[in-house]
Amino acid sequence: MDRPIGVIDSGVGGLTVAHELMRQLPKEKLIYLGDTARCPYGPRSKEEVQKFTWELVDFLLKKNIKMLVVACNTATAFTLTDLQQKLDIPVIGVIQPGARAAIKFTKNNHVGVIGTEGTIRSEAYTNALKQIKADIHVNALACPLFVPMIEQGVLSGDQALKVAEDTLHPMKIKNHMDTLILGCTHYPLIKDTIQAVIGNHVTVISSSEETARETSTILEVHHLLNKNGQVPVHQFYTTGEMEIFVKISESLFQQSDSQMVKIKKARL
Repeated sequence: MDRPIGVIDSGVGGLTVAHELMRQLPKEKLIYLGDTARCPYGPRSKEEVQKFTWELVDFLLKKNIKMLVVACNTATAFTLTDLQQKLDIPVIGVIQPGARAAIKFTKNNHVGVIGTEGTIRSEAYTNALKQIKADIHVNALACPLFVPMIEQGVLSGDQALKVAEDTLHPMKIKNHMDTLILGCTHYPLIKDTIQAVIGNHVTVISSSEETARETSTILEVHHLLNKNGQVPVHQFYTTGEMEIFVKISESLFQQSDSQMVKIKKARL
């Protein structure tokens, strides 16, 4: 089945999921759409996020995708159930895989979650974690400054460290967590900075790896794995400015991968 996998995100964050999909499923072609023009989704209303998400999905459906990966945590929280009910292709989000990974890694049953205002407000991670393990202790914190900073290309250095220290201070002073979920796919792009602030005693979980693993399982169950031996050429679209999108893509995918990636401007 050589049809592509569709991946949507509010901006560049989902590139971390795309990178992991490319690593774990090297035969699969990806078509990625990042809504950088309207990022961030976190402060927006549920209705607005749902509207934008469906616009992204409609764009990818025209590309004849065989599966949809919702790489945005806020979009997952607000639209996943609706998408799964209305689409006739498999749809996966990033919240359940992230929650499962955290349960696997925690030793003291205390898990932290950081994400956008929308994701934290939805309590999607808290609910997902408690569905798996009812007695889990969850401390969630919204980090509204992270996504705008990352979308500007500030991924390290003094500015990133200062923003992370100020933002994560409430979580550090009253938390016994040994595991922290990066509840936004932008956040792995500043994972080293977050780890430095939160401390090496905390295991920092990105849902990207687990999401890719689950995607592989779903493709296999539905007999949708690509058996074609050709090296895929991926298509990446952004609704906003190309410069930062290209810069972050190149830093993630490196030279060998970037030759297989075609980046274009999307018009919804």
